[in-house]
Amino acid sequence: MQRRYITVDVFTDRAFGGNPLAVVLDAEGLSTTQMQAVAREFNYSETTFVLPPREASHDAKVRIFTVRSEIPFAGHPNVGTAFVLASQAAQPPAGLKFEEKAGLVPVEILKEQGRVIGAELTAPQPLKRLSQVSTEQAAACLSLSAGDIRTDRHAPHVISVGLPFLAVELAAREALRRARPNADAFARTFPLDGNEAIYLYTRDVPASEKPCELQARMFHPGASGLTEDPATGSATAAAAALLAELDATPDGELRLTIGQGFDLGRPSLLLARVVKKDGKLVSAHVGGRCAPMMQGTLWLEGEGR
Repeated sequence: MQRRYITVDVFTDRAFGGNPLAVVLDAEGLSTTQMQAVAREFNYSETTFVLPPREASHDAKVRIFTVRSEIPFAGHPNVGTAFVLASQAAQPPAGLKFEEKAGLVPVEILKEQGRVIGAELTAPQPLKRLSQVSTEQAAACLSLSAGDIRTDRHAPHVISVGLPFLAVELAAREALRRARPNADAFARTFPLDGNEAIYLYTRDVPASEKPCELQARMFHPGASGLTEDPATGSATAAAAALLAELDATPDGELRLTIGQGFDLGRPSLLLARVVKKDGKLVSAHVGGRCAPMMQGTLWLEGEGR
């Protein structure tokens, strides 16, 4: 049986920016082993597989694989998969609901003059604040000094709205640019709370990088060692939720435009939104535009050509 796929660049409005994603359609019947092999073949940070939903009121079951393993939730795979499915529909829907290991993920479809241009997800879980690590250990993981780490709002902290990351704030844009993952320090620090990745960001954004209010990077283990993700929606949603929780404002909506991938040559713009009521977080969202890239057909061993 032939399996259709479409690739998109997520969190960008142009080709060769953002974070590439492969979306495998017609995935029903594929085994977990086959899905993992396909994800390794694409060699993107994530590949998604679209299956029929368990509940008729939902739109799809979506499984997400990195080159190493299946994960319960991720940001750019949801945004990109929703963009692909909505773009393929004769009448694009207002939104979609995806069943995932982390829970139900609602995704709103973004349109311009009736044309699908992107999507915005709602995080499937409330903010969780987990383990902290020392400033020195976080700095070592990033090949930086302790003085490069900013702790006036929060210490280096594992946070999650569906997938955990170690969030670290840096004092300067220059330190963000200079950061490099250190394999030995990573090995001493991770895994931690089911996490193996560091999301680092700074509020020190030059005028040339506006409208970004934060600039961020993310380091994680890949197929051949530590690598960098050009746009990380799940970490962005978690970081925005943390910043909203730390803000003394009891009600309203925190909106942030966050740049990522600028130092990797794949600039991305992520639009985060967190709703608060009576001092409590109500919901966390992240979205952005997508650019279609490729489509084709794949065959798997034993399925014939």
